[in-house]
Amino acid sequence: MCGIFGYIGKGEASKITAMGLFMLQHRGQESCGIAVSNGKKIKLIKELGYVKEVFYEERVDELDGFAAIGHVRYPTRGKPTIENSQPHLIETLSGPAYAFASNGDVVNYKMLREKYEGKGVFFHSDNDGELIGRMLVYKVERENKSTEDAVEEIMEEVKGAFSALFMTKDRIYAFRDPFGFRPMIFGKTEDGLAIASESVAMDILRIKNWREVEPAELLILTKNGARDVKFNGEKLRKRKETAHCSFEIIYFARPDSYQYHQFVHDKRVLLGEKLAEKDNVEADAVVPVPDSSNFMALGYSRKRRIPLCFGLIRSHYIGRTFITPSQSVRDESVRQKFNPLYRFFHEKRIILVDDSIVRGTTIRKIVRMIKGAGAKEVHVRIASPPVKFPCRYGIDTPTFEELIANRMTVEEIRKFIEADSLLYLTVDELKEVLDSPQDFCYACFNGEYPILEKE
Repeated sequence: MCGIFGYIGKGEASKITAMGLFMLQHRGQESCGIAVSNGKKIKLIKELGYVKEVFYEERVDELDGFAAIGHVRYPTRGKPTIENSQPHLIETLSGPAYAFASNGDVVNYKMLREKYEGKGVFFHSDNDGELIGRMLVYKVERENKSTEDAVEEIMEEVKGAFSALFMTKDRIYAFRDPFGFRPMIFGKTEDGLAIASESVAMDILRIKNWREVEPAELLILTKNGARDVKFNGEKLRKRKETAHCSFEIIYFARPDSYQYHQFVHDKRVLLGEKLAEKDNVEADAVVPVPDSSNFMALGYSRKRRIPLCFGLIRSHYIGRTFITPSQSVRDESVRQKFNPLYRFFHEKRIILVDDSIVRGTTIRKIVRMIKGAGAKEVHVRIASPPVKFPCRYGIDTPTFEELIANRMTVEEIRKFIEADSLLYLTVDELKEVLDSPQDFCYACFNGEYPILEKE
């Protein structure tokens, strides 16, 4: 999971892109970068760190141009290094330079890389974004294909998730994989056109006229406007349904975003209500694990008429613990990130609502923390099904061994996290909450992968 943002207009593209990336910081905190074109050349700045740290005002002023693409990275393929950070600048011997950024993960990365290395393509990183970018440049420069035809061939060859931005010196090509795994939003400002991973990046620009880029759609953005090309998604997918990531709705997206033709906060409230419908444990308060489960706890609280209390105080200067790159960093972040409200938990029976349990280490520390603050009982309620299978399309759960629900039963997990009871939603209950549930991917819950590596 990463975040992408692109803009083309009359000017100040780098400043607008930096603002957009700031709104997408929750989607990746390992590195960030912006590539900008002034019509003659493309300049790139990317570093490890947060958007506010890297793109301060003086730094942004170095990137003068009318078109820009940007990226915030959460690593799934490739180590957390500057070489694997995006966007990737791709220069050619004939002169033109290109920039590329993508959100997703390529299932057949190894096979494609070996194929194009055999054609003489050299790679500077282990990142799948560079792979797609160099494939595009190869097709355009070496095979003399139009960019439109090259993108269509990418959609046929590349198996996996990619919401991508490809920038030349005078335009931006924005396209989304045929399955629509990762979100992508297109909007118009008074002076230009914008592309983002989430609608919240449009909000900071006061863009009201926006829509989702459809799966297998290509948008060609210039200073004079946008043109769309819609490829045959069903033919490319070899099936009717898309495969939107259900975990985006549950966890990754900001609650004030609009994704997959639905509002995220509405769905999270409904997930909490769905949990409450199947629960009858007595409790004194409902406490969310902030922030992604706040609306789920609100729905649960309303449905069961148990007071909602923000008993855990979160430091907003610590990143999201699930998407930090190592377990040791995650453990340290949990201790720094949450603090129990003084005297609140004493002798109370607590319903602790969280969005998911992936590895189990974070929630166990929180349960211990709450009991250490005096809680009499802690009942954990998870507003998603057990995560049993690794994601192949952009979430950092690469092995079965990391997933606690793959190794333990629900009762064993309850004992491990030291809760008094534990309750999950089922996949069917999750589907009841989502609009057009047949269009979503649930592979991390049920192992039914839309795309396999050998396809």
